[in-house]
Amino acid sequence: MGEGKKKMRKQKGFSLIELLIVVAIILIIAAIAIPNLLRSRIAANEASAVGSVRTINTAEVTYATAYPNIGFTYTIGNLTGTAASCATATGATSSNGCLIDTVLGSGTKSGYNFTLGNGGAATTPQTTYTDVAFPITQGQSGQRSFFSDQSGVIRYNGTASATVSDNPLQ
Repeated sequence: MGEGKKKMRKQKGFSLIELLIVVAIILIIAAIAIPNLLRSRIAANEASAVGSVRTINTAEVTYATAYPNIGFTYTIGNLTGTAASCATATGATSSNGCLIDTVLGSGTKSGYNFTLGNGGAATTPQTTYTDVAFPITQGQSGQRSFFSDQSGVIRYNGTASATVSDNPLQ
C-alpha cells in the first residue's frame, strides 16, 4: 500500500533563507538606531559641557569672593581639591579651593577638555578669566565648543574653538 508513495520527513529548525532574512532585518534596524545613538551621546556630552562651564563660572565668582587679594584664578586645579584636604578643619585654600569636583578639576569630563585662561590680563587681583570647553574628538564626543568669561555668558562655535565674539547660547 505505501510502497509507491514517498514518505515526507518533518523539517526541524530554520532554513538558510529564513536565517538570512532575520539577519538582514537586524542589520537594517541597527543601521537606523546607531546614528541616533551617536547623536544622543553628542547631545548629552554637550549638555554636560554647558553645565560644567556654568559650574566653573560659579566657582570662579566664589573663589574671587573668598580670595579678593587674588581675584579670579586661571588654574583649574585651584578650584578643586582632594577629598582629604576639603574634609579637614582648615578646609579650602587658594591652591585647593574645594569648589568643583575632582573629575572636572582634572580638565576632562564627558568627552570635553576644559581650560582656563587669564583673559589677556595678568593683574593682581585678577579681574578677568576665560573658560573654554572643547570636544576631545570633534564630531564624535561633541560637535560644538563653548566659551565663557567673567561676564558669565556662555558662547558656542560649531567649527572652531569658541571665543568672546561667538553667539551666546539661548
